[in-house]
Amino acid sequence: MPSPSILVVDDQPINVQLLKRKLEREGIRVTAAYNGLEALALVKNEKPDLILLDVMMPDMDGIEVCQRLQADEQTRSIPIIFITARSSKEGKIEGLNVGAVDYITKPIDLDETLARVQTQLRFVAINREMLDLQRRLVETRRSATIGAVTQGIAHNLNNLLGVVIGYLDLIKAYYDKPEHVKKNALHVEEAVHRIVSIIKQLSSLVVRSRPPLSRISVQQLLDNSILRFHAEYKLDAPVTIENSVGDLPIDTNFETFEEVVSKILINAWEAYDSRPGEPRPITLKTRVFEKPDEGRILEIRVEDRGRGLDPEIRDHVFEPFISSKHTVGVGMGLTVARHALRNLGGEAMITDRPGGGTVTILTHPVEQRKSRRPLQ
Repeated sequence: MPSPSILVVDDQPINVQLLKRKLEREGIRVTAAYNGLEALALVKNEKPDLILLDVMMPDMDGIEVCQRLQADEQTRSIPIIFITARSSKEGKIEGLNVGAVDYITKPIDLDETLARVQTQLRFVAINREMLDLQRRLVETRRSATIGAVTQGIAHNLNNLLGVVIGYLDLIKAYYDKPEHVKKNALHVEEAVHRIVSIIKQLSSLVVRSRPPLSRISVQQLLDNSILRFHAEYKLDAPVTIENSVGDLPIDTNFETFEEVVSKILINAWEAYDSRPGEPRPITLKTRVFEKPDEGRILEIRVEDRGRGLDPEIRDHVFEPFISSKHTVGVGMGLTVARHALRNLGGEAMITDRPGGGTVTILTHPVEQRKSRRPLQ
């Protein structure tokens, strides 16, 4: 590892030399500046690990230097130890309030200074290790997700292609029997539609731009979402709507919104065990609440009374192709739904329903603000 670097800022050369000699003996690289402007220029170019900064300097004192460094995103994280002749509590608090991490009083005790410097450098090293670990965890998780998507898509497509080939073989075998040909051709068409659906879902995951918005009432969106749920999945499952916001208009992309809600509804329907004649109640509830700095937020709760969340995948239910024999979250439906909702400035989460089952909570801004960015 490279030696840590420190910038010593003091208008008294003798102080700089004493500190420089002491620190360099410990293997620390030291750069010197003798006024505030010189210090700011050196920090911009050198990016030291730590700054020892004298408070009392002509033209620009240490307080102003610290404030300027704190105001800059690129230098805000560099720790600063003030060197001050002020021994009063108020003087020390002033330095800590503008962003310093520690202070040293004059006359300088070199051993004490070295101990304080080494403590801060250890904090810097720990912070860097944590940031590096976080970066590697993000990269590992991203790679794992890509691998899961790739493997899942390959598996699904291979299965569907096998279905297509199988029915094509049957068409060839019974080419002289029109009723068999028609029946098997319908199966081929259905498999091809499923392949197209998988490709469409994959494409939606890489879209990061926000779709065009229009104003439409919540009630109309909910009605259309249920119609879409019934049509796309060929179901006639009843959905109870408890819409407390009525015809409240919201700014959204209705195509995306309806697709998200329909995917959540099929997820709720599939949360039940497959028993003939068993009712599968699904309730859809709405409310509006205020969120600081974001304005009014529409909340949609989709409740079922099915099997509930499997504890083994509770934290991974929105990841692609997460599945188990007794849980919700199969395939890419939830992954696509959350991604699409985030592109509209919203969010999705799943939790347990008191008394059994699950609750999927969707949030969506009522009014879209220009400053709001899609979440990724």
